[in-house]
Amino acid sequence: MYKKVTVIGAGNVGATTAQRIAEKDLADVVLIDIAEGIPQGKGLDLLESAPIEGFHSRIQGTRDYDMTRDSDLVIVTAGIPRKPGMSRDDLIATNAKIVSTVVKEAVLRSPDAILLLVTNPLDVMCFVAKKASGFPREKVIGMAGVLDAARFRTFLSMELDVSAENISALVLGGHGDSMVPMPRYTTVAGIPITELLPAKTIEALIRRTRDGGAEIVNLIKTGSAFYAPSSAVTEMAEAILKDQKKILPCSVYLMGEYGIQGVFIGVPVKLGAGGVEKIIEIKLTDEEQRLLNISADAVRSIVLKLDVEV
Repeated sequence: MYKKVTVIGAGNVGATTAQRIAEKDLADVVLIDIAEGIPQGKGLDLLESAPIEGFHSRIQGTRDYDMTRDSDLVIVTAGIPRKPGMSRDDLIATNAKIVSTVVKEAVLRSPDAILLLVTNPLDVMCFVAKKASGFPREKVIGMAGVLDAARFRTFLSMELDVSAENISALVLGGHGDSMVPMPRYTTVAGIPITELLPAKTIEALIRRTRDGGAEIVNLIKTGSAFYAPSSAVTEMAEAILKDQKKILPCSVYLMGEYGIQGVFIGVPVKLGAGGVEKIIEIKLTDEEQRLLNISADAVRSIVLKLDVEV
């Protein structure tokens, strides 16, 4: 029997996430949105690709939360996307209300589900989802570090002219301007990038990684990234659904780890059937810890501005 995943939000990120999960045969998918006809149409369109793509997952599009009942995993992509000139933080008020509403609807029907958040500003929306759901921290996880690390790996691959598969990267901190790419823990076939590239080049690639989302927004102009974000959250979903015990950088609620308390921030975690099964604490230099603290403070300052009832 297939597991069940609900994807909330049938926009570009949500629909592409549903597609990736189905094509990997990870679970049956319910795609839900408030827009009449959009989730139903996209769900049917995706289902009609099954005979060609060869997957057996069932996909349903709906506006009815009752169809999401007993989901193993709920992926939240609902919210307004960024437009040119906007930061992720500009989305706070609107997206906090949306996330709070949809999470309450989903967990009412799937109290044992694990929540994966994609909506921006990511770390703040994780806080909203945790409050709205009442779930323990192990079951509320944000997609950030996997995407940011993928962007870092891509730019390193382009710079070094090597396969991105050979590159292992780590990005900590908030999903935004204060993210903390970690050159010391980023390698090419086991070789630290600090031995392969000059410091100025690494710093330029770090800047491009931090601006990765904005670069795409400025190019598309009418929307934001969705191919890479959907791949990132699907990797996380697969780790949970298959109980892979995979170590991935994710936004999780810290309770003293890294000396940080009461805020969602990106750190390496072990993902399995229980959600966050372990938070991995790596040794940081004084400068790395300082940057992580700045990132945590930036997220905390936004959380304090929340005026939505969660």
